[in-house]
Amino acid sequence: MMDKKRTPWTWIPTLYFAQGLPYVAVMTISVIMYKRLGMSNTDIALYTGWLGLPWVIKPFWSPFVDIIKTKRWWTVAMQWLVAIALAGIAFTIPTPFYVQFTFAIFMLMGFASATHDIAADGFYMLALDEHEQSFYVGIRSTFYRIATVIGQGVLVMLAGSIETASGNIPLAWSVVFIVLSAFFFGIVIYHNWILPRPAVDANRHNTDAKSIIDGFIKAFKTFFTKMPFWQTVAAIGFMLLYRFPEAMLTKIIQPFLLDPVEKGGLGLSTSEVGLVYGTVGVIGLTLGGIIGGMAAAKGGLKKWLHPMAWSMSLTCLTFVYLSYAQDHSLFTVCTCVFIEQFGYGFGFTAYMLFLIYYSEGEFKTSHYAICTGFMALSMMTGMVAGWLQETIGYQHFFIFTVICCVTTIGMASLIKVNPNFGKKVSETK
Repeated sequence: MMDKKRTPWTWIPTLYFAQGLPYVAVMTISVIMYKRLGMSNTDIALYTGWLGLPWVIKPFWSPFVDIIKTKRWWTVAMQWLVAIALAGIAFTIPTPFYVQFTFAIFMLMGFASATHDIAADGFYMLALDEHEQSFYVGIRSTFYRIATVIGQGVLVMLAGSIETASGNIPLAWSVVFIVLSAFFFGIVIYHNWILPRPAVDANRHNTDAKSIIDGFIKAFKTFFTKMPFWQTVAAIGFMLLYRFPEAMLTKIIQPFLLDPVEKGGLGLSTSEVGLVYGTVGVIGLTLGGIIGGMAAAKGGLKKWLHPMAWSMSLTCLTFVYLSYAQDHSLFTVCTCVFIEQFGYGFGFTAYMLFLIYYSEGEFKTSHYAICTGFMALSMMTGMVAGWLQETIGYQHFFIFTVICCVTTIGMASLIKVNPNFGKKVSETK
């Protein structure tokens, strides 16, 4: 009875904020941290690109999350592991072998975070009906991305302030990860109390080796046979290529903002980069994500798929402008970041909804994990972004990302979606 009184607003924002924090720590904060500690763009993109591996291969253990224990149990357990790992990074940064130590812990935390993604996404689909999933997809995406912005915004500002005050860069980033760890411990305690216990999220009783292996095989087999062959190919292509431009941009945006003018960057300070992404960026992202979710809930995914794809694509032009104009005023940079983040927040809604749409069925948790595994694989193409940027320069690199947007528009044109998916039930009758 208590669960029915708990509105999803009490746990969806914090759940997806908690899902975003470890990901941004592994994939984004690490980029800025290693840049400030003196690594080259090529090494940063290569090493942090490998950190995306847990999210690529997570489908291989997703059936175990589907079969063993409950989604709620997995969610809370992985949050505890992530909180401990964050503390471990904080205490290894000042050591002489910080690269080896932090990389190893980042990788371990990546596996815990990827497992948390499987459980949390499955929990989301079990605790909400289809219309609620459509309505809250914008909210969950927004708070996931807010975690990203907080990580590369507020926490980077904190690191920059400590860098300036102390002159000790390793100390600054140790403090950041101590703060992250403490906050995450608070989040997991809250979730242990607030997360509902839906009846469908029951303990699995058939956990013998044979049933686990059979469930594993069946989950993968049904994923690739749930649609006609060419529709399946188009769907997988969409998962791999819709975010291809972002895969290239993600590894280079922060170095571009931090690098001095003579290297083609904007020469912003660590604190200024944090300010841009921690204030203006979060406003644009929040508006884009919420408006995208409301639009999809009203008109359905099919109606908004192409406008959202164009939204993600056209906003990449803002970095082409910044690289050529090299306008270093915070007003100009903030305006461009707002446009890019709004467009991304709006366009990413379509991607998340399609993953939910394709995952519908008996093994929805496993299938959703496979979908996000393909998504993570597409992001690993960013491993070459640092080398490419240092080879052709920032200006040509950002032009290249705009050209890559052809894949976003093209794949959105190939997939097939039920026109009623995502609409309010009363509107489909």
